[in-house]
Amino acid sequence: MEELDLLKKAWQKDTHRFEQVSENEIYKMLHKKSSSIVKWILIISVIEVLFWAAISVLFDFDEYMKKINAEDILIYIKFINYINYGIILWFIYKFYKNYIKISTTVSTKQLMQDILRTRKTVQNYVWYNLGMAIASFIAGFVIYFCYNPQSEILKNKIAHESNHHTFFIILGIIILTSALFIFLFWLFYRLLYGILLRKLHTNYKELKKIDL
Repeated sequence: MEELDLLKKAWQKDTHRFEQVSENEIYKMLHKKSSSIVKWILIISVIEVLFWAAISVLFDFDEYMKKINAEDILIYIKFINYINYGIILWFIYKFYKNYIKISTTVSTKQLMQDILRTRKTVQNYVWYNLGMAIASFIAGFVIYFCYNPQSEILKNKIAHESNHHTFFIILGIIILTSALFIFLFWLFYRLLYGILLRKLHTNYKELKKIDL
């Protein structure tokens, strides 16, 4: 927003010199900036999907499931993954539609509505990914304790303890580890999309002043 701030300050300082600078020109600048921000949201979301897809390829999940004798639930996990990728692709499609819509908007009111719609879409996308991260961590721990042969020693120890001291220690470790990873995920999305959303919100507030 530096260009816009400088323009407004100069306009207020010397109204005669900048009298030809109209609200329409400010709108065009805000329109261009908003379109650029939404384009970056689209690009980052595509890069993010490609990154996680590459991670899943490098980590042979099928082989791991076979190693711990969990092939019986592999088909269900794959089905959930397909649904997950389908939902993410739908979000990317919405980002693309928002970008096209903002790029072709010709009125202040419509641009404001498009900015609000884009912000809501991004916020829903972030919450969905955080929800999936939580579900994935829980599923990962459940699969480990139910299928991994290495967990048998722990399960036997827990079963033979009257006060379940080991169980509560393990539960605490799981909760703390999950909370740490979820916080890192939240921080990642906060930094990745939060900056862009704040810039969009700033544009919205400036447009609101024009629309008054």
